[in-house]
Amino acid sequence: MGIYLNPGNRGFQKILQSEYVDKTGLIALINKTIGTMGMLTCISRPRRFGKSYAAKMLCAYYDCSCDSHALFDDKKIAQSPEYREHLNQYHIIDIDVTGFISLAKRKGVPLKDVPNWISDAIQAELKEIYPECIREKLTDSLIRCVDRTGRSFIFIIDEWDALIREAKEDSETQQRYLNLLREWFKNNNFTPHVVAAAYMTGILPIKKDGSQSAISDFREYTILNPGRFVEFTGFTESEVRQLCTKYGMPFEEIRQWYDGYDFPGYESIYNPYSVMCAIEAHECCSYWQKTSAAESLMTYINMDFEGLQEIIARLIAGEEIEVRTNRFSNDFETFRSRDDVLTLLIHLGYLTWNREDKIAHIPNEEVRMEFEEILDGTGRSQKWITLIDHSRKLLEATIAGNAAAVAKAIEKIRDTQYAPTFYNDEQALRYVIKFAYIAAIDQYLKAEELPSGKGIADVVYLPKRKSSLPALVVELKWNKSSEGAIRQIKERNYPAVLKDYGGEIVIVGINYDPKKKAHSCVIERI
Repeated sequence: MGIYLNPGNRGFQKILQSEYVDKTGLIALINKTIGTMGMLTCISRPRRFGKSYAAKMLCAYYDCSCDSHALFDDKKIAQSPEYREHLNQYHIIDIDVTGFISLAKRKGVPLKDVPNWISDAIQAELKEIYPECIREKLTDSLIRCVDRTGRSFIFIIDEWDALIREAKEDSETQQRYLNLLREWFKNNNFTPHVVAAAYMTGILPIKKDGSQSAISDFREYTILNPGRFVEFTGFTESEVRQLCTKYGMPFEEIRQWYDGYDFPGYESIYNPYSVMCAIEAHECCSYWQKTSAAESLMTYINMDFEGLQEIIARLIAGEEIEVRTNRFSNDFETFRSRDDVLTLLIHLGYLTWNREDKIAHIPNEEVRMEFEEILDGTGRSQKWITLIDHSRKLLEATIAGNAAAVAKAIEKIRDTQYAPTFYNDEQALRYVIKFAYIAAIDQYLKAEELPSGKGIADVVYLPKRKSSLPALVVELKWNKSSEGAIRQIKERNYPAVLKDYGGEIVIVGINYDPKKKAHSCVIERI
């Protein structure tokens, strides 16, 4: 066994020593690609979404230098007809590109030398294991190895795009790296003879401008459209329910914090890293891992590039935003429009996007908190500062039971640019209320149209853990009465949804009278 050549199954063994959610069904999908025109697979996902775990799993399954029956015989993949046909039947080349980059930086070596380092490292290990196969060029050595052993190679490359990102202004380094990939995956004298399959992971999709043509033969599955790999994008809702049951965690709270990555025709996907951190710590909070790429976006937000601060304010308030992703250049530098910035946020996991309606929103409470931190680190615009000021006063007035002050604060927010152009129905009122209570997001979890009692509560704000604040149940009316809203809350027993909440509950009825062009409010404590 080597480090890069046939590394064995030790990495996956360590994963199995802790709580493991069975994702071995991914192997069956890769098995179907072996030896076909679709044998090259490229998966792009945000960080901490299990890409490296999948790479270790694939290494353990395919590596011919070890026996992995004991690791997989009780897993889902064992039910596949091709399970034994491919188990431990291939040579593996396993590369984590970030490891080579870190070593180069530590030694002060130019990044342009990394491609040669990768090739030399594989050649050196091949020489130790199969000295009779060594030729001057690595590709010739690998061809000889296939001929001598009768086994072809499966390439597993984690963070394939890391060198492209690090050398973003170094075309020589990029070309050297892409030429290495071209030697492996776009070489008629090598690829068909040596490569049984390849599995690459990264953060961004392959660039569209042709500069990365070395890997243009890969079938791509991105966070925008994961296709048949959707259930392996993160944890499914059923998997999270099972974890919550096993470890005694409240499922609804886990869902509020880590759910929300939506894909048409499939159940919700959860952030696997954060879910496991919450399970292990037995506490829901933010375990989000910040990235340098996201921090670089603060420049554009700080400049309020094409109104980004207002867009982010709308997202934090719970709005959905149309995003056109098709013009994004798949890099961290080229931003021609607001849509490009938002598309990068989708690839980084800060937003989820529905490809059918082209709508993006913040997926969950964890990410919402990160957006607030991003805004805290920027030079906020005056209109944003004004909105937050009005919202904080409104929240204070709501908790204090000052209905007149609440109605007055809503009027002020109604007069800002955050209100819809046509203020003519309850949906328009709901839209304004989202921004009116935007300051509550720091201290509350918000749920809209929550089934409760004999009906559906319009908006419920539940205090986050370790808070003495009251819960808020808000009912909205258009051209009726705020007293009627309060009566509906009581008659339909909306507070029933909070039956397990031991604290105080404030019920709020809000009405807009289009003839008087005024809001009214009634507040009671129960």
